[in-house]
Amino acid sequence: MGVDITALIADWSWLAEVPPAERLERLREAWYDEATGLWDATSVTYGWEWPRGPHSALFGVYEFPGTLGSYKPHFWAGQAWEKARDHIDAGLQAELDALLGGLIWDGPDFDDEKPDEGHDFFSGGSGLLVAKSPEGVRESLATWERVRPRLDELREPFGEPEVASQFRDFDAFVRLLTNWGEVLAEAARRGWGIAGVNG
Repeated sequence: MGVDITALIADWSWLAEVPPAERLERLREAWYDEATGLWDATSVTYGWEWPRGPHSALFGVYEFPGTLGSYKPHFWAGQAWEKARDHIDAGLQAELDALLGGLIWDGPDFDDEKPDEGHDFFSGGSGLLVAKSPEGVRESLATWERVRPRLDELREPFGEPEVASQFRDFDAFVRLLTNWGEVLAEAARRGWGIAGVNG
């Protein structure tokens, strides 16, 4: 059985009402609550889902289109970036390293850098794949806005045989990044953080 990912954006101040070790569980309980109406549908919905009930103003759920909920496309995109990055302009490479680090890629130097405080906020919650604080969201969105107009510069490097073998195609990579951009933009608009969870 593989790893799945669902991106939840949430009001960090609501989660901060409980100790760090209990925050991810609080978010999960709100998400799984039948009152949300999120579990009524028999088919999978892609894109945004907004809960009903008592938690309706506290979180939202994003399911990545074209991934069937699997984390594999995110992992493969990170692997493809690992291969392509050496063929990219140094400035763009640094920007994409910053954007993808902590979302879909744990690059060669990422572990040595200060991680986003989002993981500390949840005190290492089990099943937490991605965590971005509201500040981290704003920083990542600003990076995304700088990178987005330059994405076509990646097309040729993604055509290199060693890169192409790691990911379906360049357009799939861009679609996945664009989906993450949508998550970042909505979280930033609300002043919320992101929790990418397995499940």
